[in-house]
Amino acid sequence: MRSKIIHEANGERTFAVILETGDEVMASLNAFAIENNLNAANFRAIGALSRATLAFFDWDQKEYLPIPVHEQVEVASLIGDIAMGPDGKPAVHAHAVLGKSSGAAVAGHLQAATVRPTLEIILTESPGHLRKRFDPANGIALVDPGL
Repeated sequence: MRSKIIHEANGERTFAVILETGDEVMASLNAFAIENNLNAANFRAIGALSRATLAFFDWDQKEYLPIPVHEQVEVASLIGDIAMGPDGKPAVHAHAVLGKSSGAAVAGHLQAATVRPTLEIILTESPGHLRKRFDPANGIALVDPGL
């Protein structure tokens, strides 16, 4: 994985993140989010994959059903966001539309994917917002940079 800041202004940074053959997409995005302290960002990407696992959320079962893709595909669209998860760590959420050699497309929630030969990601971090927390010792709401 290689990256470069391509724009920075008013608390917003835009990165070009380039993944290469063999890189795992979700693991790479999670590592990048942690390394760069991202807690609010969005991204889009194009490229190609040697394989992937997408998923469809089954409303009745309340679980993700896997959609395995065991062939070379074009990433027609990959979009997503990064937000602070309940565990206090960045959580990546991504959806993809993958094009097969026949021209057919398969789409869903991206669970895993292996890059071949490249995935070009443009990721924009949003400026953080301060939040207040009620401080019982003081009886008022104070800014808590940890929220």
